[in-house]
Amino acid sequence: MFIEQMQVGNLAVLAYIVGDRENKVGLVIDPAADVDDIIQAADKNKIQIQYIVNTHGHVDHISGNAEMQKKTGAKIIIHEDDAPMLASTPTMMLRMFGGKPSPPADITVKDGDVITVGDVSLQVIHVPGHSPGGMALYTDGYVFTGDTLFVEAVGRSDLPGGSWPVMLKSIQERLLTLPDETVVLPGHNYGRTPTSTIGHEKQYNPFL
Repeated sequence: MFIEQMQVGNLAVLAYIVGDRENKVGLVIDPAADVDDIIQAADKNKIQIQYIVNTHGHVDHISGNAEMQKKTGAKIIIHEDDAPMLASTPTMMLRMFGGKPSPPADITVKDGDVITVGDVSLQVIHVPGHSPGGMALYTDGYVFTGDTLFVEAVGRSDLPGGSWPVMLKSIQERLLTLPDETVVLPGHNYGRTPTSTIGHEKQYNPFL
């Protein structure tokens, strides 16, 4: 499995290319901006992007969806509870973040579903709290946590549909129960380092 982490846009969003080099296919997680750079990185590694996976529906993570889909033909995947956000982002929010509206989802998923491309399989873990349909994506050794869990920090819970008690429960019961050596791949580069581990977060995350 091939993973490339890329910081894109002006809000320190971390996008990810996840691919199967042998079969030359893959997906991109949260292509918020700098779409041409993401495609170039995929091409360099001979990865054809087949899916766009959004960890949640907030404007700072979905603004590259339309351009990415237009240039690759990739299908958009999001949790069913955040799917309505894609096509209904308020104009004010788009202007505030300099964002672009997303096309609607092609595929919606729920907790326990598996997103597969080539030999890569990502298990959907529903982690509401930052948004109703926030999801993490788990594969052996790695978890993409979106805006739920950062490096020694956690996501906001004061946005519409957010809840601190719900998000804390999601983190404690769905993420911190993963193996300690699991690498945490967050949705923003807000920490001292761009990655962490579940074991490190258990020990050093002051919010937990």
